[in-house]
Amino acid sequence: MASSETGGTAAGAATDEDLPDPHLDLAEERLSELRKIRRLMLCTFLLAGFTATYFARDVLLPIVLAILLTLTLRPAVRGLQRIGIPPGISAVLLMLTIGLGFALAGYFLSGPIGEMAARAPQIGREVQDKLAGVMDRFASIQEVGKQVTEMADAAGAADDKVEVVVDQSGMIPEAVGSLASVGSSLVAAMILTLFLLASGDFYHRRIVEASPKLHDKKRALTIVRDVEKQISRYLGAITVINAGLGASIGVALWILGLPMPHVWGTLAFLLNFMPFIGAIIGTVAVGAFALVSFDTVPYALLAPLAYFALTTIEGNFVTPMLVGRRLELNIVSVFVTVAFWIWLWGVPGAVLAVPFLVVVKAICDNVPSLRAFGGFLSGDPAMKTEGTDTDRTEKRATRAA
Repeated sequence: MASSETGGTAAGAATDEDLPDPHLDLAEERLSELRKIRRLMLCTFLLAGFTATYFARDVLLPIVLAILLTLTLRPAVRGLQRIGIPPGISAVLLMLTIGLGFALAGYFLSGPIGEMAARAPQIGREVQDKLAGVMDRFASIQEVGKQVTEMADAAGAADDKVEVVVDQSGMIPEAVGSLASVGSSLVAAMILTLFLLASGDFYHRRIVEASPKLHDKKRALTIVRDVEKQISRYLGAITVINAGLGASIGVALWILGLPMPHVWGTLAFLLNFMPFIGAIIGTVAVGAFALVSFDTVPYALLAPLAYFALTTIEGNFVTPMLVGRRLELNIVSVFVTVAFWIWLWGVPGAVLAVPFLVVVKAICDNVPSLRAFGGFLSGDPAMKTEGTDTDRTEKRATRAA
């Protein structure tokens, strides 16, 4: 009798345990609703941020450029400070050096570029004459498209008619049009960079003091120092690579006999700071100038082929080898970022897109919740052991704090 009561009690207890808890279900339902609200608010915030950035892009451009310049030059200012040069003096020297470099480049290129711009209509006519056969084929394609459109109209398909349109819009005309405001934005960015560099570690201390906990202070200082190191290393390596590419292109075009090879080498150095479109612009420009300069079309095509081959070797072999795996970026993320920044800021956006992506990747590598996204940006599915480098950086930042 006792055993049966015990069995009944056990069965009853098991039955009670199997019953769903209404309070637990209600808590899970509310948690799910809160997560949905959080996602909706995040999407709304991102949409509002993109909208505000678009309408304030003219104001934000010099600010973003100044921040990237400050992050790039901060290690140099800190190094000069170690040998006794105050941040204010080193900031003035660096800005004067950069300004002098831009002035010399503008003076050096203004004459040849102005001459080519004045000859642009003549160059266009000569290129059209030499490519008459190819242009005739395009004209025949347009004629076929016109006939197809007329046939569709005759059949009564006015609502669904077929049109062949040659889209002459694109990123290149938009990029050329945006050059008008680059000078003023660059001057404003350099002035702001001068003030930021002259302030020394003032903003670093403000960031550390704003963090409530000691762990957060160390994390904030680690992120700032790592961002400065990564962006300086990346831009330094890219500048050296672009200089080598410009010299190689200048020598190759000199061997082929193209006029003004030093100018084309300098332009290649500058254009290569714009991923994807820089190589396209350089190849097209060299090809057009070569068609005018040389007598035969096959020989003229050697110049743009050499330009394109050298940029391809640089992009696929030299840059990944010298920049290193830690700074290597996913080609898809680079393309999307460049396209978005070109749409937002034109030519300056094309130049700033990849450095901005390097800053984002450095931040993601130091925030545990964002390391998966940082791994995607690096294009490494194995998720490299970034934590080891982060820990070492954090220890150094702790000793510095």
